[in-house]
Formats: sequence, C-alpha cells, structure tokens
Amino acid sequence: MLSFQSVKHTLKKNSYATSLFLVAFITATGFSLASPQTFFSALNLASIAYAVPEIALMALAISIAMTTAGIDLSTVAVANLSALCVMHMTQVLSGAGLSSLVSTAISVLCALIIGLITGLMNGVLISVVRIAPILATLATQQLFLGLAIALTKGKPLYGGTPELNVLGVGTLAGIPFLFWLFLIILICIAIFMGRTRFGLCALMLGENPTATDYSGISRISATISTYMLCGLLSSCAGILMAARTASASAGYGGSYLMLAITIAVLGGVNPFGGRIAIWGAAIAAVILQIISSGLNALGVSPYVYQMIQGFILVSVFIFRWEAQRRKHS
Repeated sequence: MLSFQSVKHTLKKNSYATSLFLVAFITATGFSLASPQTFFSALNLASIAYAVPEIALMALAISIAMTTAGIDLSTVAVANLSALCVMHMTQVLSGAGLSSLVSTAISVLCALIIGLITGLMNGVLISVVRIAPILATLATQQLFLGLAIALTKGKPLYGGTPELNVLGVGTLAGIPFLFWLFLIILICIAIFMGRTRFGLCALMLGENPTATDYSGISRISATISTYMLCGLLSSCAGILMAARTASASAGYGGSYLMLAITIAVLGGVNPFGGRIAIWGAAIAAVILQIISSGLNALGVSPYVYQMIQGFILVSVFIFRWEAQRRKHS
C-alpha cells in the first residue's frame, strides 16, 4: 500500500507532468465552456483521440533525441517512408496470393526495419562522421523525402488490408484502437527510458559527455542506439498514419515537424540534453490537439494555431533560459 510520503515523492518527481495535466484540464474546460455543443461532442473527442497518437510518437522520437543533446529532424520523412512501405508492400504481397493477415504482418515488419535503418544512418552520421545532429538529420530528411518521391513519382498510395482498416477505424470501449496502441508504446518507452541502462546512458550523454566517457559508456553506441529508437518510433507513427488514412504520401504532414518539436519542448525535455520527458511529451501532445480542435470548433483560422505553436515554443525557451540563469546566479 502506498504511503502519503511515497505519493508525495512521486508527485514531486513528476511535478512538471502533473502541471501539464492540469493545463490540459483547464484548456479543455475553457473550450467546452466557449463551445459546449461542439467541443464535447462524440465526433470531436474521437477526432482528438485519432489524431494524437501519430504526432505524439513523432514528438517522443524528437524528445528522446533531445535527451542526448541532439535532435531528429527526419521524423516526419521517416514516418512517411514507412507509411509508403506499408501501402506498397500490402499491395504487392496481396497480389502475390498471400493472406491479408500475413501481408499486413510482413509489411509492418518491413516498415519497422526501415525505421531502424534510417535511425542507424542518423546515428552513424552524428557519432562516427561527427556531423552536428541538426545538420545530419536535416540532410537525411531531404534524402528520405527525395527517395519517397522518386519511388512513388510524387503520387499517393491508397489501399491497405482489412486488418489495417480495423486498426485505423476500430474502437475498444469507445476509444480508438490507435490510441490504445499508442498507450502501450508509451508505457513501454517510459519503462525503457526510465528503468534501463539505455535510458541512463542517453541521459548521461546529454548531461555530461565527458563524464560519460569516464564511466565506460561508448558515445558511439549510445548515440546510434538512441537514434535507432527514434527511427523506430517514427516508423510506428507512419504505420498508424497509414492505418488511419488508408493512404500514404511522401509529403504528408508538412506541418508535423514544427508541431512535434513544440510538443517535445513543451513536454519538458531540455533541448540541451540531460532530461527525459516521456509522459510530459504525451500530455503536451494532447494539449496541442485540444487547442487545435477547440479553435476549429470556434471557427478560428488555422493560421492562429500556428502562431500559438510559435508563441508556446518561444515562451518555453524563455522560461528555461530564465530558470538556467537563476540556477547559475
């Protein structure tokens, strides 16, 4: 049985995530009062639940990269490449006479392998070739985007399998399968980053690279492993996108990168490394989606939402800078 002191310690340890949860509640309450018939409608709530998983997974990928004082700008491109792989492979394998279940399983596996390979490329460029993370992942972003356009000639792919369609539109207890799957991935990543040696290595690499060397941890292996995990999460986002939309395109989600970075920073990750923010990123994704849906319910221009993203990003950076200044003063 949990004691009062243990509960108090847990809340203190996760105070930032708790604050974000409170912000999400206040934001949802505000929009429900402003537009009671629209915001809390079943259609709008379902829209939020369907939209959160893919962008939240991309934000988690960026958040994990930032834990090591890096960044992954290729997340959206990797997600789109993985989604295109799923759509193409299901068509090819189904045409070859394989069952839809087997076709789906092989296609998803291939998409996950793409995520691992792209993450490996990013990790090698950053740790072995020693290119700055922002430049390395910007270059691979363009590479993956160009590859996707070349393979599809810029045309979207449609289709999928019955299993993917069920995953994309099905619900359990009124909650989309996509959201349940996202929660499972979220819990696994939270345990992996917070309870294993891998998470400790990533944290130390971002906090103090020199101390990491003296502790016997290989910077190269830690960096490569981290970016492979980022690629895996990005490919998971692509698979969910393909399931939800029953399509894939090289240029899908053009505004997702900025949104994912905003979510990661708002979620509590330190852009300069040394802090893990898994739950915070997940809650921040819900907050941003609540704001998007709330503004849409009020009939506000989508450009205002982009301005709000920029305002949030600048505000968080100013807050972090001020906190850092006070810490060292």
